[in-house]
Amino acid sequence: MTKSPSGSTPAEAEAFLAAHPEIEAFDIVLHDSNGIGRGKIIRRHELLSLYNTGRHLPISILGLDICGEDVHETGLIWDQGDGDLRAWPIPGSLIPLHATKPARGELLLSMYDLDGTPMTSDPRHALQRQVDALASEGLHPAGAFELEFFLLSNDRGPDGKVQPARDVLDGRGSHKTEVYSVDHLHGMLPLFSDIYAAAEKAGIKAETMISEYAPGQYELTLHYRTDVMQAADDLLRLKRIVRLQARQHGVTACFMAKPVEDYAGSGMHFHVSLMDGAGKNVFIEDREGEWNPTLLHALGGLRATMGESMLVFAPHANSWRRFAAQSYAPVSPTWGVNNRSVALRIPAGDIKARRIEHRPAGVDANPYLVATTVLAGIRHGLKHRIDPGPETTGNGYAEAQDTPPIPVDWRSAIAAAQGSAFLKDALGDDMHRTFTAIKAAEYARVARTVSEVDYDLYLYTV
Repeated sequence: MTKSPSGSTPAEAEAFLAAHPEIEAFDIVLHDSNGIGRGKIIRRHELLSLYNTGRHLPISILGLDICGEDVHETGLIWDQGDGDLRAWPIPGSLIPLHATKPARGELLLSMYDLDGTPMTSDPRHALQRQVDALASEGLHPAGAFELEFFLLSNDRGPDGKVQPARDVLDGRGSHKTEVYSVDHLHGMLPLFSDIYAAAEKAGIKAETMISEYAPGQYELTLHYRTDVMQAADDLLRLKRIVRLQARQHGVTACFMAKPVEDYAGSGMHFHVSLMDGAGKNVFIEDREGEWNPTLLHALGGLRATMGESMLVFAPHANSWRRFAAQSYAPVSPTWGVNNRSVALRIPAGDIKARRIEHRPAGVDANPYLVATTVLAGIRHGLKHRIDPGPETTGNGYAEAQDTPPIPVDWRSAIAAAQGSAFLKDALGDDMHRTFTAIKAAEYARVARTVSEVDYDLYLYTV
C-alpha cells in the first residue's frame, strides 16, 4: 500500500462496498481542461486496489482537445514520452449512480506525479492553489453554480437545426418561450424526478427547477457550499446526471452555450462569498446599502481582470455566440445591485447572504477553472484595493461603451489569455500553458473547417 496524496483511504472503499453489494462496476473520472470526464470503467474487485496504490493513467489525458486529439503544444504528449502518472481517488467522491443496469458507482480522481506531488495541469489542483492562497490570508471562499441547459429532441427539425424535446410525460410539444411557466415543467416531471433522485444519491443538493428564457431551456440551482471545490464537483457531476437521465428518457441534454441562434444561451453563473476564520461573511456591510470595502475591492479585481480571463469563461467557438445585447449575457465588465444586465451582480436579499453573482461564464466552461480565475480576481482586487468604479443602475447594455474593454471574439480572447501575466499566475504556469495551447489548437481546427454557412453565402455568389 502507498499513502494517497489526496487523503483518500481504503477504509472508504471497504465501507462503500459493504454498503452496496449490488454495485458491479465503477466509472472512474478525471476532468480535463475542458471539463470533460476522462477515465475508465472498472469492475467491483478493482476498486480497493485503486485506493491502495492509485491508478496509472497517461499524462496525455490532460493534453487533449475537445475532440480527444493530442495537442502537442501542451508539452504533455511526446515531450514526456506519453508516460503514465498516477491518479488517486478524491476523498468523499465515491457514490452510487441512479437507475443504471447493472448497478454502477462513480469515483472522481485527481492526477499526481509519481512522487505524489500534484500534477499541475489538473484543473482541480489549480483551484486548490487559489483556495490555499486565500486560506493563508485568513479567508475561505463559499459558493454555488447555476446550471442552465436545453432539452432537445434526438431528431433535427425540417430545417436541419435542433428543436426542443417533446414532453417525456405525454409527448406534447412546444416551441414557445415558456419562461417561468410551472405547468410547462410538468411535462418533464418524470425526467426531473430521476434527476433529483440521482442528485440525492450523489450527495448533491439540487434545488429549484425553472423553465428558462428559450424553448426547451431549463435552469437547475444548487445548494450553496462552504467549499468551492465541492461546488465545482457538484456542477460537473450534475451535468453528467442530467445528460444520462435525459438519455434514458429519450431526449438530449445540451450544454452548449448557444445552441439556438434566435434565443438566449445557457450560462453558468457563479455565486461566491468569502468567510473569515470565524465563519463570518466578510462581504456583509455594517449598514444595508453602504457597501463593504472588501466587497467593492473584490468587484474591482474582477472587473480589472475580466478581459484577459474571458477565455476561461467562454472557452469555445460557440461560447461567443452567447454574448449579445439584451440577451441576459453580459457584454462588458459592469457591476450592479439586483440587475441582470451586468456582469457582476449583487443579488437582492438578506445582507447575511451577501455575495457576488459572476455572470460571464457559459455552461460549457470548466467550473474548476472558472472558480480558480474568479478567486484569483478577487484576491487581485483585495491586494491592490481596486475601486470598481460607479455602479450600473439601469441598462448595463447601454452603458457598455463606458467600461473597460473585453475581447469581442474567440481569437482575441485566446490572444489576451496567452499574454496575460494575471491568468498565468492564477492558473499556474503549467495549467496556463496547457489550457491556452488546447484553445489555440481548437481555434485552428474551427478556422480551417469549411461550414455550411460558407457554402450558403459564397458558393454561387463570389
